[in-house]
Amino acid sequence: MASQDIAVKASTDALFSGSSRNSRRNMGQFIRWALLFGGGILMIMPIVFMVSTSLKFPFEVYNLNLIPEEPTLENYTYVLEDGRFYRWFVNSLVIAIVTTASAVFFDALVGYALCKFKFPGRYLVFIAILSTLMIPTEMLVIPWYLMSKSFGWLDTYWGIMFPGVMTAFGTFLMKQFFETVPDDFLEAARIDGLNEFQIWWQVAMPLVRPALAALAIFVFLGNWTAFIWPLIVTNSVDMYTLPVGLSSFGDEVDVAWELIMTGAAISTLPTLVVFLIFQRFIIRGVVMAGLKG
Repeated sequence: MASQDIAVKASTDALFSGSSRNSRRNMGQFIRWALLFGGGILMIMPIVFMVSTSLKFPFEVYNLNLIPEEPTLENYTYVLEDGRFYRWFVNSLVIAIVTTASAVFFDALVGYALCKFKFPGRYLVFIAILSTLMIPTEMLVIPWYLMSKSFGWLDTYWGIMFPGVMTAFGTFLMKQFFETVPDDFLEAARIDGLNEFQIWWQVAMPLVRPALAALAIFVFLGNWTAFIWPLIVTNSVDMYTLPVGLSSFGDEVDVAWELIMTGAAISTLPTLVVFLIFQRFIIRGVVMAGLKG
C-alpha cells in the first residue's frame, strides 16, 4: 500500500512538473512573439505614415492622424502628370541596373580569384578590400568629387555610378560562397580544356546563384535609394535621380511634404516587388556568408 502511494505521488509530481515546464515554455514563446509583433509594428509605421501623408491635403500634413480626414488622390495625379518624375524614375532605373550588373560581375570575379587562386599577398589584398568598409561614405565624398571634377564626370551617369561599380561587401560575400565550390569540379573543367575564365563563368558561377541573386538585390536597392552622392554630383534637374528629385518639391518658404511622400510611396513599389520575389535569396545569402566566414 505504501509503495502504491509513493508511485501515485511520484506520478503526480511528474505531471505537475511537466505542466510547469510547458507553462514556462508557452510564456517564453508568447513573449518572443509579442516582441516580434511589436518590432514589426515599429518598422512598418514609417511606411504607413508615408502612405497616409500622401493622401492628405497640404493643410492636413502636420496632423498626425493616420487616417486622413479628407482622403484625396490629387497628390498622385500631380506627381504622375509631372514629366520630371518619369525622367527621374528612368535615371534611377538605368543607374541601378547598370551598377548592379557591374558590381555583380566584378565582385564575383575578384571574390573567385581571392578564393581559388594561390598567390603571395592574397590575404593582404582581401583585408585591404574589407578595410574600406570601415571608412564612412561621408569621408569618401570629397575625393570622389575631386576625381569627378578632374575627369569631367560631373552631371553624368558615370559620375553617379562609378563609386558603386565594385563593392567590398560584394567581394566578401562572393568569396565566402566560392569557398563552398569543390576544387574537384574546377580541376575536372581544366582537364576538359576550359580556360580559367570559362571555368569561372560556366562552372563556378552557376553554383553560387543564391549569392549572385542576394548581391544583385542589395546593390540594386542601395543604388535605387542613394541620395547623398547623386545630390552632390548632379547639377541639372534632368540628371536627378528619384530621391534627389523628390527632395526638390517645394520652395524656400515651404516643403511640399505631401508630394514628397507621394513620390516616395510610388518609388517604393519596385523595391517591394523585388524584395517579395527574391527575399529567400537575401536571407540565404546573408546566412551563408556568416556561416562560411
